[in-house]
Amino acid sequence: MSDSYCPDCKRLTEIVCDHAAGDTICSECGLVLEAHSVDETSEWRTFANESSDHDPNRVGGPINPLLGDGGLTTVISKTNGSSNELRSGSIGKWQSRGANSDRGLIQAFKSIAAMADRLGLVTTIKDRANEIYKKVEGQKPLKGRNQDAILAACLYIACRQENKPRTVKEICSVVNGAAKKEIGRAKEFIVKHLEVEMGHAVEMGTIHAADYLRRFCSNLGMINQAVKAAQETVQKSEELDIRRSPISVAAAVIYIITQLTDDKKPLKDISVVTQVAEGTIKNSYKDLYPHLLQIVPSWFAKEEDIKNLHP
Repeated sequence: MSDSYCPDCKRLTEIVCDHAAGDTICSECGLVLEAHSVDETSEWRTFANESSDHDPNRVGGPINPLLGDGGLTTVISKTNGSSNELRSGSIGKWQSRGANSDRGLIQAFKSIAAMADRLGLVTTIKDRANEIYKKVEGQKPLKGRNQDAILAACLYIACRQENKPRTVKEICSVVNGAAKKEIGRAKEFIVKHLEVEMGHAVEMGTIHAADYLRRFCSNLGMINQAVKAAQETVQKSEELDIRRSPISVAAAVIYIITQLTDDKKPLKDISVVTQVAEGTIKNSYKDLYPHLLQIVPSWFAKEEDIKNLHP
């Protein structure tokens, strides 16, 4: 599930996709936001006459404008119809040579897709990351750099531009062999290159604590009422002069809200889910503490319960 703006709820809500009907539905009010959408992913089916042959074949996928041939290629198979093995001899050699032009791009796109799938990102973010990589591939300053770090940086920038930000630590968790610093350096270079190419600053989008909150609450298994209270608290906290990162504020708000419920979450669990150090969460909580009566919704907790919390 992901978030989308619901005109009835008049805010970002969690949406559910009904793949059978092609509908996108608001999980809060049930409004159908999009009906009969088309699934552009590849279709697979078995063309064999014998029931024992379960080797599926691709019917086709959408054209990829980032590839030289649009992603429309032909694979020459053996005479027995096996789609996974090329015919031996000269035809097979020409088949292999002809597929080399975009091999690097295809492999990079597969890696980006794999990382995005592990993070539960939508197709638009994958496509944006692919576009960014296409623009910077082959640049001399990137030669010799960790390829995984470059791909991860492209995905990080794409998330920011599509207003679905992920932390560098989250991105780093789905990358093999790339450190946080490497991803950060690759991101800085890519942004500078894009700014030179476009002639203006790259729009990255502003990060808010609310961008991370719902995902963190979901991973902690918080009840719906507590999630709504946390969202309202985070929105009100943006009016305050709290000089903490959005992720730290989100973690601190979750800690505050859960302490006002019967289902109290240990600080350690919140730290693991948000990837924010326990000490940082405590310090952010102390900064928010003087304003709790102002930011915690009155419908969620009584004034005396809020006052009984200790910094």
